[in-house]
Amino acid sequence: MKNKHVFSSLTLRMTVRVIVVIFVVVALFFLGVALLVDWLFEDVAANVLASLGWYAFFRDNKTLILAVCFLAVLLLAVYLVIRRYSQYLIDISEAIDQVQDNNATPIVLQSDLAPFELQLNHLKNALRQREYEARESEQRKDDLVVYLAHDLKTPLTSVIGYLTLLTDGEELPPDLRKKYLGITLAKAERLEELINEFFEITRFSLQGIQLEMSQVNLTLMLEQLADEFYPLLAEKELTCLTNIAPGLTVRADSDKLARVFDNLLRNAVNYSRAGTAICLDAARTGDTITVSFRNVGDPIPSHKLDSIFEKFYRLDSARSQKTGGAGLGLAIAKQLVELHGGTIRAESNPAYTQFTVTLKAPVQV
Repeated sequence: MKNKHVFSSLTLRMTVRVIVVIFVVVALFFLGVALLVDWLFEDVAANVLASLGWYAFFRDNKTLILAVCFLAVLLLAVYLVIRRYSQYLIDISEAIDQVQDNNATPIVLQSDLAPFELQLNHLKNALRQREYEARESEQRKDDLVVYLAHDLKTPLTSVIGYLTLLTDGEELPPDLRKKYLGITLAKAERLEELINEFFEITRFSLQGIQLEMSQVNLTLMLEQLADEFYPLLAEKELTCLTNIAPGLTVRADSDKLARVFDNLLRNAVNYSRAGTAICLDAARTGDTITVSFRNVGDPIPSHKLDSIFEKFYRLDSARSQKTGGAGLGLAIAKQLVELHGGTIRAESNPAYTQFTVTLKAPVQV
């Protein structure tokens, strides 16, 4: 509506300008051309015209001459007006070319074209931002592939090394052989995790995903999730404190929603300090249900809170290599939540880091 008002104002100014030009042309004609033609029939000019044999022509065709002169002046005025507005089109065309330039130089147009200038600069900035984000995403993806390729080599080398020791060391004590087998198995499992990360990267595309909606018992889903994570929590000396309201239900795709919460809880486990507790809360407020995961760990810088939901973004390369993260978990969670019509946000401070998912609650009958 605002843009419509702006362009209506521009149209009004252009219309007024055309009317003024026409008025000036008519005034100049009657003050100039008409008086000039009348002067031709006065004594001095009439004698000159008579001597040249033109007097009778001017006398008999006075109306025609006035009409021709008026039309000529009017055409000249129209030409000048059209020329001015055609310059507007030329300026806009050149400005459109500047939109594609990847520089910070703003587009400058005539004051009459201020609405076009504003919108073209907005478009230019949006295109520059998208191009920057695309380059950043591609660079993060390339860096991630390099990191994972390097990480693949490390456990593979260990697996080969320990298997070689087991093969060549026929006289190894049973306890040492068991130790080597345990290390080999751990390295092989790590290798499997990294290979899964590569598969995750290649198939990460949620644009065409279809949700299979059904009534989901959210309370049961979250309680089961906390139970399933018990071995991983115990391994890292963590506990999970749940405060889940009974009877919570949502209409959602159960598999995809479970993946959201799995990613968020796994993220909390990966970045929690040993000996701390992860708080899993869920409650209904009005027509929304909120599910939050709070953990104690290193705070996320405020300027990176939005970036952590981008594909292939890793807050810290060293920590991500340790945990095997590809920078996809939070991005996947965000897109799945938004497909359900919900929102996800993060907050972080020295005391805790919390991720909160907000979903639409079913209408209570």
